[in-house]
Amino acid sequence: MRLAAPVSLSATASDMDYRVVFAALETVCEDNILAMCGPSELPYGTVAKRLVTCMKQIQEHGRALEPVVSSFTAVFHHYDFDAQTPGNGYRTLVKVLQSCLLHIIHKGRYIASNYNSAFFRAEHNASEMEAYCSALCQLRALLHLAQRLISDNNFGQLYSLQDGELSRSFVQEYSSMHKACFYGRCLGFQFSPALRPFLQTVVISMVSYGETYGKQQSGLGLAALSLLTSGKYVIDPELRGAEFERITQNLDMQFWKSFWNLTESGLLTGFSRISSNPVQVNFTLTLPPITLRLPLASDPSLTATISPPIAHWGPGPVHMRLISCELREGQDSEELQAFSRTDPPPISASHLPWVQKQPRSPWLLIHFHGGGFVAQTSKSHENYLRSWSKELNVPILSVDYSLSPEAPFPRALEECFYAYCWALNNCHLLVVQGSTAERVCLAGDSAGGNLCITVSMKAISNGIRLPDGIMAAYPATLLTTDASPSRLLTLIDPLLPLGVLTKCINAYAGADCQTVQPAVGSSSLSTLGRDTAVLLSDLTQGASKWIQSFLDPMQTSGGARSLSLTQRTSQSGETRRASARISTPDCRGHVDYPEGFEPLRSECLAFIRPTSCPIIRNPFVSPLLAPNELLRGLPPVHIVASALDALLDDSVMFAKKLRDMGQPVSLTVVEDLPHGFLSLTQLTKETEVASEICVEQMRKIFEQENATPTRKRPKLGETNEHAQSKATMLLLTFFVLLGTSAALDFHDKIVSGYECRPHSVPWPKL
Repeated sequence: MRLAAPVSLSATASDMDYRVVFAALETVCEDNILAMCGPSELPYGTVAKRLVTCMKQIQEHGRALEPVVSSFTAVFHHYDFDAQTPGNGYRTLVKVLQSCLLHIIHKGRYIASNYNSAFFRAEHNASEMEAYCSALCQLRALLHLAQRLISDNNFGQLYSLQDGELSRSFVQEYSSMHKACFYGRCLGFQFSPALRPFLQTVVISMVSYGETYGKQQSGLGLAALSLLTSGKYVIDPELRGAEFERITQNLDMQFWKSFWNLTESGLLTGFSRISSNPVQVNFTLTLPPITLRLPLASDPSLTATISPPIAHWGPGPVHMRLISCELREGQDSEELQAFSRTDPPPISASHLPWVQKQPRSPWLLIHFHGGGFVAQTSKSHENYLRSWSKELNVPILSVDYSLSPEAPFPRALEECFYAYCWALNNCHLLVVQGSTAERVCLAGDSAGGNLCITVSMKAISNGIRLPDGIMAAYPATLLTTDASPSRLLTLIDPLLPLGVLTKCINAYAGADCQTVQPAVGSSSLSTLGRDTAVLLSDLTQGASKWIQSFLDPMQTSGGARSLSLTQRTSQSGETRRASARISTPDCRGHVDYPEGFEPLRSECLAFIRPTSCPIIRNPFVSPLLAPNELLRGLPPVHIVASALDALLDDSVMFAKKLRDMGQPVSLTVVEDLPHGFLSLTQLTKETEVASEICVEQMRKIFEQENATPTRKRPKLGETNEHAQSKATMLLLTFFVLLGTSAALDFHDKIVSGYECRPHSVPWPKL
């Protein structure tokens, strides 16, 4: 049977009648055109002409898009998981378009009402409207591509799995289409307003880090220089968007890993611990590569032999992290401490008389983290794991599997499966009641969601005990570049561009395999023990270079690039649009757009290698492609997806496949959040609610409940501004200047009582 799927959260833009939106757009365009074409004594001159030209273009796009949206709204419900769970890529594209139109309407009304004001910023408002006009033009192109998908694919199918030409056209179009407008003034317009400051911080940080990446300076020197060079990207959104597009168009995988692994630094994880729930147990374990024997599920008197991970470099250890909000009986046992990677070993509870041991737990949660198979560890996912441990009152075992491209498939899967088998064999060490756990749940996000499913498939193949359920948040179930409506969002998504997605897929498939030993630790922010004089020298050097970049861009690193970007962004909006159409014809896809329409083209063309490696169609890489025999018998699968995620269609199609097989599955689609929202749990009320939904799905697995509580999405007006986040940023600056990681260690010992912070351990050699 199929478990009941909860109703998805509502969204403001999707609740509005599209006809009302287009009527309001037409009115706003007419009002602005009449206002700017009125009395000649208006002081704006060229700016007024730019606004008139922009509003006429928006009006043209709106009139062309209304019948397109009408055609989608008539059929997109056929692609939903079920009537109670509206959500698929076609719905999302319409909603994103409506969000863009609502921003234009709001800005247009402001301009029409305030253009005579003495405080009216004509240049700023014209640039804002031009940016949204560019975004609207590109969204029109995406909807045209979606029309081709809906006409070429089989009815109800979201992926063109058999049409390689269509997928190649999509990749080629992405390579040449202009994307900078979505990373500048329009950044994150489709997401919850409370998340826009975070997205701006990520984009500014990445482009600033890109300027200093690879320079021979200390970690703190790079951080200081990045901080001080970020000023120009704060005040110039066009420059920021163009530079972010340049970085993501032809991504350097090591740069991407280096940037996102900043979340692994002791400083940032220390702040995460300060702002998240304290736990009494938090230490890492290393499992030796020995053969395991597990009883068969069908006949416990017989055993299955489980070999240690061997792919690519032979047998090697598996690293994990144990997190528990409460100290339970046995968690300070010498047998468990023998697996600890910490030096010195975890503190004995006998030294902490105020800590009371709790009884053993009947449940165990095994977690596989996300990160595109290429970045991060359990350390950077601690913020929500701590909350889960407290809310579910369960110990959590999070696996630090080896990362690509140094360790491509199947190394990560082998390590996660081995860790799962070891946990089943050693439940008594993990303070679970009895020799086996009463309930075992697998949980993971993104790449981790993929591993939850494939680990369960391996358990079926080996005939051993299955987990009692899976909670997969926005899982990647199809690791290809096959076109789908939600994959079109990679054109506008700052957290998951297509260039990043294909690099991660190729790295995991081994297409970008590197025979180099992974770096041990991160030097970006972890080296804080510098003398004050050296720190001040770094800050002074960074400040000097920042000021010099304004006075003489050619003297700074990448001067030629900075100059060209500055020149380009100083052009008028009309000139920018004209130049953006210039592209190399060979890089365009064979897409026939409506007569008289052409999307904007990028000045920085991308080279994206399609995912053609046969491994990506291995069912243990892309479970959506798995034959029914490999999926039949899976435990209940609870998928929590985001409507604005480029991987939404992965979740919808996989849930449909399981449902059609008669497998127990549920799908929840949350609104207004990006891919990776679990890592943003502490930022907004919406992300907190989404994390709570994940917790409820896991609670259902542990308690075997059939009813799922319905949760109402908070209104935007009720969203908490979270002053805590601002305070955290102030604290971050304070600790960077102070350079005292000891303060964080002191806080951990006092608040957590039993928490232990591991030292980094070298990866196994290749």
